[in-house]
Amino acid sequence: MRIITLNANGIRAAERKGVFPWLATQNADVVCIQETKAQESQLTAEAFHPKGYHCFYHDAIKKGYSGVALYCKKAPDEVIKGIGWNDVDAEGRFIEARFGNLSVISLYLHSGSASTERQAIKFKFLLRFLIYLEKLAQNGRDYIIAGDWNIAHKEADLKNWKGNKKNSGFLPEERAWLDVLFETKQWFDAFRLLEQQPDEYTWWSNRGQSWKNNTGWRIDYQIISTIFQDKVQTSSIYKDQRFSDHAPLIMDYDYPF
Repeated sequence: MRIITLNANGIRAAERKGVFPWLATQNADVVCIQETKAQESQLTAEAFHPKGYHCFYHDAIKKGYSGVALYCKKAPDEVIKGIGWNDVDAEGRFIEARFGNLSVISLYLHSGSASTERQAIKFKFLLRFLIYLEKLAQNGRDYIIAGDWNIAHKEADLKNWKGNKKNSGFLPEERAWLDVLFETKQWFDAFRLLEQQPDEYTWWSNRGQSWKNNTGWRIDYQIISTIFQDKVQTSSIYKDQRFSDHAPLIMDYDYPF
């Protein structure tokens, strides 16, 4: 089973940069998209409903902002648009597809970089979300939560870690939140379960020469429930083409689909 996640930073912009012809070559079972930055009514072109996939969008109320999507090769038994929290769902940050006992979620976790107010909203979400994840871990379903989590966990997950200790995305409280999540041994960072090369990142600032110099952050994850712990086969970050300021994260699992 192949799962791809990508923060598109505008699905229409990513389409112009060639993301859909590339996806057609990847044989992904589920594609998780974040930051569509569009209303579904604006995505009537055939490109935004790629052949061979069942496509589902969950938009933010605010136009040109946030939004998530799922492209599923197999028709889901159920699609859940939103986590059930009005403030989060108004921003289009969560969509879940269910296939039998498997749930695949496309998640766009808040950024706090815009202001102290947005950071406070992020912290508020993290507190609720940890409790939510604890409940999911107990319900007997198999989960892959793929998306832009907007937190670099370890020093190895960003190039300039010394200079970012006080910046959103690498704050001690955010990193400690991931520590707590993974220490439960109920959730795992799929990418880190395999041996990786150094300097593997998924996002690069558009400022300066970040992409050219690989001054990046690894903030896009596939976080998996316990059943997947020994089922991660391969991982890769696709960087041969640029569709966004993020790169696609591709994971293969030994799991019937």
